[in-house]
Amino acid sequence: MRAPRSAPSLRGFTLIEVLVALGITAVALMAGLQATGSLSRNAERQIVSMLGQICAENELIALRLRRQLPDTGNQSVDCNQAGRLLQVEVSVRPTPNPNFRRVDARVLEQGSYVLQLSTVMGRQ
Repeated sequence: MRAPRSAPSLRGFTLIEVLVALGITAVALMAGLQATGSLSRNAERQIVSMLGQICAENELIALRLRRQLPDTGNQSVDCNQAGRLLQVEVSVRPTPNPNFRRVDARVLEQGSYVLQLSTVMGRQ
């Protein structure tokens, strides 16, 4: 004769276990969201930096193409690159040698500093 079968026990997850699993999933998703946001901000900074470098190099090249020693002083030039309006502040300063000038091209976007390129220009 067979032994009587006992009632099958119900197996499943408790409410606490489900809530813990949901909490772990939420934390993992938040970490992924923060990483994605960080990557987006970094890509944006890199784009602005590249466009700013193009603007600064354009201004320095324009000074070199004049083939004369630039006058000392400051000037500000607007530069439109890829639909963004950047400002390039060009500063020409004397050096101890009167045949050379230090030229700084500082790029700003909406008043916020992006980058600065510096060079020395001499008499041609």
